[in-house]
Amino acid sequence: MPGDRLGRVLLGALILFLVVLPIFSGRYLPYMVIQILILALFAMGFNLLLGYTGLLSFGQAGFFAIGAYACAKVLLVIPSLLLGIAAGVLAGALGAAFLGVLCVRHTRIYFSMLTLSFGMMIYSLAWKWREVTGGDDGLVGIPRAPLGIPAFFEISMEPMIHYYYLVLAVSVGAILLLRRMVRSPFVLVLKGIRDSENRAGFSGIPVRRYKLAAFVVAGAYAALAGSLVPPLENTVTPPLAHWTHSAEPVLVTLLGGIYSFSGPMVGAACFYLLKDLIVRFTHYWLICFGSIIVLLVLLFRGGLVVFFQEKVLGLLGSKDQREGGRG
Repeated sequence: MPGDRLGRVLLGALILFLVVLPIFSGRYLPYMVIQILILALFAMGFNLLLGYTGLLSFGQAGFFAIGAYACAKVLLVIPSLLLGIAAGVLAGALGAAFLGVLCVRHTRIYFSMLTLSFGMMIYSLAWKWREVTGGDDGLVGIPRAPLGIPAFFEISMEPMIHYYYLVLAVSVGAILLLRRMVRSPFVLVLKGIRDSENRAGFSGIPVRRYKLAAFVVAGAYAALAGSLVPPLENTVTPPLAHWTHSAEPVLVTLLGGIYSFSGPMVGAACFYLLKDLIVRFTHYWLICFGSIIVLLVLLFRGGLVVFFQEKVLGLLGSKDQREGGRG
């Protein structure tokens, strides 16, 4: 079975499994899947920068927090989930556009350090701008507002199962949109910039514009992931913008595979499940968790997805070829 067709079959089976999951599970499993989907969206946007454009950003948590705070502020004033999520994505994209103009002028470590600096500035604003962000207390009591358009339709999101299906639908839509995007000429140009920025510039490609566009899309995906948090947790706090939170999509992408589309999704699931398992057994979970992540990254060079494609599928392909040769 060709790899692309196998990928579609696996994706369809995964979506079907996630649709029927709440029927036979308790309340915790849907909550865990929501957290994995949020982390996957966060990492997939980041991978558009790292894997496809060659830009390592350490400030993506800043856009995640902008999306979360914007969604929370809207929900505290207007009880409309659709409006809250849209406001979160728009605020994150605008923030990425504003900061991206300054960041994409630089390359390599200078770009990374600049994104880290801006991310920590957003973190400081979340701490100090108490009138807007609530300071160190954060924003609390955020309602899980209904989804709908007044006078047309309205779906209550109070039951967790309803919110689970909403996050699943939003995540599937965003992933399919990104999948369509990575197969477009836009991402082909980004790959050309990643391989040789000078060569792309000499061929007449406006390099900074393309890098800025990738930066804005990655910021919008981070903000979308962030805007799904307030209705789930009913609170938003400054640590969402801290640089340690920016490290999560980096680790997730390295674990799953930088140069594969499904790498961040696989990495997000492994990252969260491993973390959830270790926390149950020890208070020193950070030491164990960090050690295991480093070990996995070193053992599976290129990521889990690449290892599966090269070793497992490659072995099966060789076996088929051998059997075909005997026939």
